[in-house]
Amino acid sequence: MPPQSAGPASSRSICNGTFNPLSVAVILPCYNEEAAIATVVTDFRKALPDARIYVYDNNSKDRTSAVAAAAGAIVRTETLQGKGNVVRRMFADIDADIYLMCDGDITYDAASAPALVTKLIDENLDMVVGCRVDQDVAAYRAGHRFGNALFTGFVANLFGNRFTDILSGYRAFSRRYVKSFPALSNGFEIETELTVHALQLRMPIGEIDTPYGARVEGSTSKLSTYRDGYRIMVMIIKLFKNERPLAFFSLIFAAFALLSLGLSVPLIVTYVHTGLVPRLPTAVLATSTMLLGFLSMTCGLILDTVTHGRREIKRLAYLTVSSTGARVERNSQARP
Repeated sequence: MPPQSAGPASSRSICNGTFNPLSVAVILPCYNEEAAIATVVTDFRKALPDARIYVYDNNSKDRTSAVAAAAGAIVRTETLQGKGNVVRRMFADIDADIYLMCDGDITYDAASAPALVTKLIDENLDMVVGCRVDQDVAAYRAGHRFGNALFTGFVANLFGNRFTDILSGYRAFSRRYVKSFPALSNGFEIETELTVHALQLRMPIGEIDTPYGARVEGSTSKLSTYRDGYRIMVMIIKLFKNERPLAFFSLIFAAFALLSLGLSVPLIVTYVHTGLVPRLPTAVLATSTMLLGFLSMTCGLILDTVTHGRREIKRLAYLTVSSTGARVERNSQARP
């Protein structure tokens, strides 16, 4: 059925945060958020009154689980430490038509949730990212701001320039995105993986600006500027190697080839003038370096074929789940 039919159907179903006939799940990964989680749950309950709100406690040392349960959330636990592990568990366990993921630290604006979900439904998208617009300088540390701009630039150059805030933890997903996402990350690099997955499969995606505020007293950031920044950078490099192996190994080939040529030029000049090759070890090194370069290029060509086949399989898995627009249409027709 034409995707454009999703717009009118979804518009009729939206009223004060209610998205009938679609089910919405708010998923909140948490670690030591006793001070903030009750407010977060309450705010999302006001914004999306029909949504089920899940809090996944990641080995908190405080009363996060108890406070979340008292606020009315469905509380579950994930014992493997790290946000990536929590997201993997949430995506696997929870069944819904639309998923809204947010951190449990009160920095994101729950009132923006209907706008994210509405955009996802009306435009029949697979992911909508809430781009952070900070209301308080202290809310967004300079190191984090610089790192976000740096990593966003890297991802834009390597995979495509379709996002302006790749590290935002505030996102709405379609069911087919969630159920086709492999979730291989362990920690805060999960946002980078979420972004690249959408870019590589060329999914329909969107962004909206959302307010971003400071944490409440008693809530501290779990993100380390340098440690997690390093992990995110490593994840980008891994994804570059895995998703674009020909380009990755071509860079290695170019480095080896330039080194080999640099070593060879003096030898060639000497040979032209004297007919001799007096530095045999250098000649062997130059030849070996060039061979390594061609070996890298061969690896890139082989892995590029493998990656193409793997991407086709991921795309087919993605297509086995119906789009949000199709689910709206089908569910609307099924209602008496």
